[in-house]
Amino acid sequence: MSFRPIIAVSLAIGLAGCGLNSVPTAEETAKARWADVQNEYQRRSDLIPNLVSTVRGFAAQERSVLTEVTEARARAGSVQVSADQLSDPAKVEQFDQAQAAVGQSLIRLNSVVEAYPQLTSNQNFLALQNELSTTENQINIARRDYNGAVQAYNTRIRTFPDAIGAKIFYGAQPMTPFKATPGAETAPTVNFENK
Repeated sequence: MSFRPIIAVSLAIGLAGCGLNSVPTAEETAKARWADVQNEYQRRSDLIPNLVSTVRGFAAQERSVLTEVTEARARAGSVQVSADQLSDPAKVEQFDQAQAAVGQSLIRLNSVVEAYPQLTSNQNFLALQNELSTTENQINIARRDYNGAVQAYNTRIRTFPDAIGAKIFYGAQPMTPFKATPGAETAPTVNFENK
């Protein structure tokens, strides 16, 4: 009687329980969720020039706010994080800060809209504002989904038996989730008074 088939089957079962398939699957899922985050930020970046152009036509006196939005968008577009850099907290933080700057400038832009009610009568502006709001919600959903995928991946590479395969075969490193931007716990102040 040959023990080779029994040993081969036992070895295959043992290796299957060590994360040979589940670790790369979890990693690729997290990378796909990161691509979703980047896609939503790109969508926002594509909308901003249209929004700025529309507002510029109605609120020429607020050029500094419009310039700030445009510059923040340009800075955010220059900061890229590839899926291979997701285990580098500094890179993810740099990306998040650039995107947060865009969000802050958009808050100021919305304050301009509130100070100049004639802007809200423009249908194109309303459509773009609604689209931007929808995009911001989709960014939040994409970030939440990414964080969920990162949590699943990080848990998988740290728990038995997948931790064995993660360390030995892949040299897996934890990925960095998104964190709230400092000050995000404080709601922005809306001031309806003209200055």
